[in-house]
Amino acid sequence: MKLKVTIVTLAFFAVFSAQSQKTNAPKFGKGLFNLVGKDSTWTMKIGTRMQFLAISNWESEDGSLINPEQNALVRRARLKFNGFAFSPKLKYKMELGLSNRDISGASQFNRNTPRYILDAVVMWNFYENFELWAGQTKLPGNIERVISSGNLQQVDRSLLNSRFNIDRDMGIQLRHHFNISDKFLVREKFAISQGEGRNITEGNLGGHQYTARLEFLPFGKFESKGDYSGSDLKREESPKLMIAATYDHNNNAVKNRSNQGSYMTNDVGFYETNINTIFIDAMFKYKGFSLMAEYADRDAKDPFAKNSDGTLTGDEVQVGTGLNLQAGYLLNSNWEISGRYTNIKLDQNITGKNPENQYTFGISKYIVGHKLKVQSDVSYLSLDGSNNELMYRLQFDIHF
Repeated sequence: MKLKVTIVTLAFFAVFSAQSQKTNAPKFGKGLFNLVGKDSTWTMKIGTRMQFLAISNWESEDGSLINPEQNALVRRARLKFNGFAFSPKLKYKMELGLSNRDISGASQFNRNTPRYILDAVVMWNFYENFELWAGQTKLPGNIERVISSGNLQQVDRSLLNSRFNIDRDMGIQLRHHFNISDKFLVREKFAISQGEGRNITEGNLGGHQYTARLEFLPFGKFESKGDYSGSDLKREESPKLMIAATYDHNNNAVKNRSNQGSYMTNDVGFYETNINTIFIDAMFKYKGFSLMAEYADRDAKDPFAKNSDGTLTGDEVQVGTGLNLQAGYLLNSNWEISGRYTNIKLDQNITGKNPENQYTFGISKYIVGHKLKVQSDVSYLSLDGSNNELMYRLQFDIHF
């Protein structure tokens, strides 16, 4: 209850302050307002964003569409705070999620409370190109997951992301970058985290999670960090490419998708096994054309959860592979057309799940870049051994 009051108070404070200082308010999309300490030893930018989503689903049987379902919701509603404290070398970020999808997941490990906190992290540039992060934030996993949900090329992320991503966790990260030549940039990212996802406040079962990622940018930096943003909104004047690989090891993991998914329980509590995830991905942009490619592979030391006597519990690690290919072209009118192909192959002998193939066609209108846009897409999901599915989505984004 106290947290809800705090959030509402912050929201009203933001609106009131922006109104009272409207002559100094930032441009649209640059935050509600920016605060600077009297002695310039701290700053805070406060912003908010919302996504409104409508979905229609059908099953396909013998060429006919059956079992129609429709739904409309506030997909995301968030408050964002970032700036520096004491020195520009010590930055921070906090993001709170207010929608039902953001705060769901109450369990005994977060005291059965809503999970409001998405990010709460400090970033210290302690020496030259080295930066130390501490707190809860996204792990350096697949590129599609690290791209903000507000900067996506299509309505939402792919099936590869939903099946394999390693999302957010609590821990520390060490980041560094260097140049091989005038343009060729290499970035290194390492993380040690709890291994059970965000907002775990007690328990912390099993071991810890270790993540390492290498990124290679042979043609130099993208404009405005475009390697971590969907679509080529900056219309890169020269080709830009990022190729990257991530290796993630979750020691004695207790969830069936590394630090995500469901807990694997047995007769003595929880089943533990080592889970490894590999991501290989790339981003390419040039003159309005963009291409993103991702490959994921997850395996486990022993994917079958067992009781103390060796009998199976019915839980198993979701091991397998995923492939995602996505491309788009931005027209001069700021309309964009995009297409995506996703293939999911979970190990049938372990998971009992058949391969999935999804084809998505999207169209977007960028009014003020990603800060104000309308997006729509149609997806056809081909499922071996069961009815195929058709999905239509329409989404409106607004970011202050």
